[in-house]
Amino acid sequence: MEKKNIDWSNLGFGYIQTDLRYVSNYKNGAWDEGTLSSDSMITLSECAGVLQYAQTIFEGLKAYTTEDGHIVTFRPDLNASRLADSAKRLEMPVFPEDRFVDAVVKVVEANAAYVPPFGSGATLYLRPYMFGTNPVIGVKPADEYQFRLFCTPVGPYFKGGAKPITIRVSDFDRAAPNGTGHIKAGLNYAMSLHAIVSAHEAGFDENMYLDPKTRTKVEETGGANFLFVTKDNKIVTPKSNSILPSITRRSLVYVAKEYLGLEVEEREVFFDEVKDFAECGLCGTAAVISPVGKINDHGKEICFPSGMEKMGPTTQKLYDTLTGIQMGKIEAPEGWIKVIK
Repeated sequence: MEKKNIDWSNLGFGYIQTDLRYVSNYKNGAWDEGTLSSDSMITLSECAGVLQYAQTIFEGLKAYTTEDGHIVTFRPDLNASRLADSAKRLEMPVFPEDRFVDAVVKVVEANAAYVPPFGSGATLYLRPYMFGTNPVIGVKPADEYQFRLFCTPVGPYFKGGAKPITIRVSDFDRAAPNGTGHIKAGLNYAMSLHAIVSAHEAGFDENMYLDPKTRTKVEETGGANFLFVTKDNKIVTPKSNSILPSITRRSLVYVAKEYLGLEVEEREVFFDEVKDFAECGLCGTAAVISPVGKINDHGKEICFPSGMEKMGPTTQKLYDTLTGIQMGKIEAPEGWIKVIK
């Protein structure tokens, strides 16, 4: 198979249209058999449920070329399960989890020429999503839906290495106490747009959201979970019912315990504790771990001992181990790697 003529080493993190995507429609209480389509455009009623009441959910995962030349994905079954949880919360029909994984395989196989080569730093990003399609004018769930999955080659999230970022404590809430913070719904991300734009305008890279009820506990950022390292080398991750359950965070916790022999605590993290941690990172699909060097709390700075030049040593070990598993350099736990080609 001949690869597309793309400058892999200079790819950004953006959308490039590929040849085929997967499409399945839900109508009269059932999903159709689904198909690959060359059409990247979507035609909808002006009154479609997704346009009126934001009934849409999504996922994000990647396909990689491993060191031995295979094309693989990382834990797609967990994305399938999380999409199902999101669908239930927004009163949408669940797209069968086995069909989700099959759609991932079909799309990657069909667009194998777009999977970046090993060593390029680039990957194939997969975006499964689902939305209400039929006209809905009264406030209620749609009756018809479409599940789609497209892919696009993307470069590394950080060009030239992951430099520590500066974030601020936000005055905005990411999620309501009993709301939808634990699912991957488009509406959560729409809510965060003003907060992230205003953070950037103020010179910060991201927001730290505190819990919406008491505003004393660390939750997450607009698109990633927090991971802290104590001064005695213990991993601490915040636990809350309004945090999105990150697959990357879950995997890093396992890596910390089983590969690096570190103690891990998943618990409520009070903001007052943050100043005492040695390292801080944001974990998610796009970057794996984004190191945080500094937190600004309304003018008062918290500077982590790991500094602003590079990842802290423990964070670096976590990053190297997980990416090594994903790229086939390190043996993976059973079931983590789905080999496609």
